[in-house]
Amino acid sequence: MTATLSLGLALLLFAGCTAVIAIAGTRLAGIVDDLADRTGLGEAIAGAVLLGMATSLSGMVVSVSAALADRPTLAMSNALGGIAVQTLFLTIADVTYRRANLEHAAASLGNLLQGGLLLCLLSLVLVGRFAPDWTLWQVHPVTPLLLLGYLFGQRLVDRSRDNPMWRPAQTRETQPDVPDPRARRRSALRLWGSFALLASLLGVSGWLLERSASVIAQETGLGQSVVGILMTAVVTSLPELVTSVAAVRRGALTLAVGGIIGGNAFDTLFVAAADLAYRGGSVYHAIPDSVALWVALSLLMTAILLVGMLHRQRRGPAHIGFESVAVIACYLAGVLALLLAS
Repeated sequence: MTATLSLGLALLLFAGCTAVIAIAGTRLAGIVDDLADRTGLGEAIAGAVLLGMATSLSGMVVSVSAALADRPTLAMSNALGGIAVQTLFLTIADVTYRRANLEHAAASLGNLLQGGLLLCLLSLVLVGRFAPDWTLWQVHPVTPLLLLGYLFGQRLVDRSRDNPMWRPAQTRETQPDVPDPRARRRSALRLWGSFALLASLLGVSGWLLERSASVIAQETGLGQSVVGILMTAVVTSLPELVTSVAAVRRGALTLAVGGIIGGNAFDTLFVAAADLAYRGGSVYHAIPDSVALWVALSLLMTAILLVGMLHRQRRGPAHIGFESVAVIACYLAGVLALLLAS
């Protein structure tokens, strides 16, 4: 398909996919919030698992499609760039919440555990890059470790919800996760059906997006790293932005933060999926330095976010905390380094 696409058609397709991803992502926030209340999962779990997985589908498809087409740089830059830009998007959601610093109001044990899990999974990606280039059936040993680590981490998060050993101090600005009684009156079958439809739209959009991105990278000379980190990663992360802002406006603050952090943890599985799809050996060793930098930046940005949730600054300049300012600075520094290296 990419061979038949002109640059103009590729840009048009890219724009169309962007619109579909943004619209579907906007609708998902309300549906997942209602599912969280209807099923009793809670906002932190629903945000990390349901919202995180659904909004990540388009990005997953981009990375797997790129790896299958022997474009590992695009696959990895999309996966790892998406984690960084989604963390940046949390600062935008923070700006929209005017009562207090979002990390203060949405602090929860579930979100802190998801953040710790994300640090572990990102560290495993770096371990894979610097470990020996060993593979079994073209799959690196770190790939099954990523999957097992994610599943074990989600089990810990689920168990902590039922038997928490730590709770954040309650303040006037703390927004508790209280089920909405109106959600219990909605049909569970209809909610799940809407969720499946929107998730499918995101997946198909991701498949088409990879095709258009490949043409754009080739025809413009920007390179797969720049297109992956600054274009496909941003577009496939739009659902996280719109769902987080929508969740904040609905008062579902734990869902907003959990959707980003939990979605980022799920996004590390893009790397595992790309390694399974890539037939040229270990995809970890196909990561160029310009992309590996974004693993380190994502680690730094996540650590800053966790410190912000633990410190819980009530208010800062423009109603955002020090962690949001630091995350923005880290992302802009990464963009500058990428453009200088390209």
